[in-house]
Amino acid sequence: MPETSTAIADIHMLDRGYSREARSLLYQAYRHEPTFAYLFEAERPGYEQRVRATVRELVKQHFAQELPAIGLLVNDRLIGIALIAPPQRRLDVTESWAWRLRMVLSTGLRCTRRYLEYHAAVAACVPGEAVHVLPLLGIHPQFQGKHFGEQLLQAVHNWCAVDEHSRGVVLDSGNPRYLAFYQRQGYEEIGEVAVGPVREHVFFHANPQVLHTATA
Repeated sequence: MPETSTAIADIHMLDRGYSREARSLLYQAYRHEPTFAYLFEAERPGYEQRVRATVRELVKQHFAQELPAIGLLVNDRLIGIALIAPPQRRLDVTESWAWRLRMVLSTGLRCTRRYLEYHAAVAACVPGEAVHVLPLLGIHPQFQGKHFGEQLLQAVHNWCAVDEHSRGVVLDSGNPRYLAFYQRQGYEEIGEVAVGPVREHVFFHANPQVLHTATA
């Protein structure tokens, strides 16, 4: 996710009215990701439909729980999004039997099991309950390389830092292209998970007040 431009997007808190745009953007952002390629069997017919279904169910559940989402808009077009699970309201989507059933029906039992195992392994790396977690985030491929990824993360950090009970932000990636980018944004790696042949890296970014307390 190299960032070279200085373009500025409008930052908005999103609600379920943006569900369709959010699903479309996140599908474009994740369909070529190594982690999703393994979880949903890119080598088998129907891969794109399985990715679409997974993104649809995750976005649907997120907005149904009225959890926060930050979006970047350029000329009223959604070009970047981060779904946020706050510490006080971080309900585990995978614990919903209705969600699991919809996943099995739309992606198959094997892919659903793979996703649940991946989700549990990443969750085991999260440093306690007092953190914000980003289950999905992305910049539309047409707008990558233009500084928007940095803007999106900065907006997330600013929003999460208002919560004095949060230690920081956690995200994960199995794409080696993004690892150095996250480190430049102040993330440190706190765990690594094997997702089939993919090495999933779990990152943590401390909130400013946490850094201040540690250095005071």
